[in-house]
Amino acid sequence: MRSVFVRFSKKAVEKCTGCRTCELSCSFEHEGEFRPSVSRIRIIRSEEYGVNVPMFCRQCEDPPCKEKCPVDAIRKDEGTGAWLVDENLCIGCNACAEACPFGIIFVHPERHIAVKCDLCGGNPQCVKRCVYGVLKFMEKKHFPLKRARERAEELLESQIEEIFSSNQ
Repeated sequence: MRSVFVRFSKKAVEKCTGCRTCELSCSFEHEGEFRPSVSRIRIIRSEEYGVNVPMFCRQCEDPPCKEKCPVDAIRKDEGTGAWLVDENLCIGCNACAEACPFGIIFVHPERHIAVKCDLCGGNPQCVKRCVYGVLKFMEKKHFPLKRARERAEELLESQIEEIFSSNQ
């Protein structure tokens, strides 16, 4: 099973220029228009450290979004391993978005349903179009997903100063 991945190192994060090609390709793939506001991937700019950080669904092993969904509208696609929102069941209540530890799920402004990465059916356009190779599509066995949430917290709490200290 494969998933989108970014190695959070100084070198990798500095490669992201914030061009937002990933956001544009995602929105075009899913919405048929270049509209970053409905993209399933977001580029977050850290003004403090002068870097851009791609944020996307980590396809958690035990996703809090699924756990919090009151109508069981989030299910796993066995082919891609992606957690998908069943648009016929979703009531747009925002419970999944509030539960997401990465803050990447959102309720679509027009369709009023939860939106998250579906890995483009196994061919993620964000990875395909990433000009600088920051985004990778790789086997999950190459990065421990159970540890992803813990590592993200650790980075924020203890290593971010070290990673970006030379950018200041």
